[in-house]
This record gives sequence, structure tokens and C-alpha cells, in this order.
Amino acid sequence: MDVKDSNGNLLNDGDSVTLIKDLKVRGSSQTLKRGTVVKNIRLTDDPEEVEGKAGGSMMVLKAAFIRKA
Repeated sequence: MDVKDSNGNLLNDGDSVTLIKDLKVRGSSQTLKRGTVVKNIRLTDDPEEVEGKAGGSMMVLKAAFIRKA
């Protein structure tokens, strides 16, 4: 299963990615700013999502809003 970032680059477990736009966090008043680096991502069963620690907690990010750092 290939997971690709917004530029079409293949992502692997342990990669670092950067957010390409500001994202509001569901269930919180927190906003993740564009340019935030998420290190050591994990791939999920869904090819459009990755898990990573951002803003101090583990969250699922859409691959369309990240690019490989």
C-alpha cells in the first residue's frame, strides 16, 4: 500500500513531514500552523492518512495536507 504526500512523494514509517496549510484540530480550539514539522510518522491502514505526534498529542493527518520534509 503506497501512501503519497501532496506532491506525490512516497511516505514511509519514520519519515518527517511538514504541514502545507493551517489545520484546525477537531474537538479542540487548537490550530496546527502551516510549516509545523511532524516527526516519526506511522502509516495507517488508510492510504490517505498517517499518524504523528503534533501539538503535543498523537493525531491522524490527511496525506493531502502534508509534504515530505
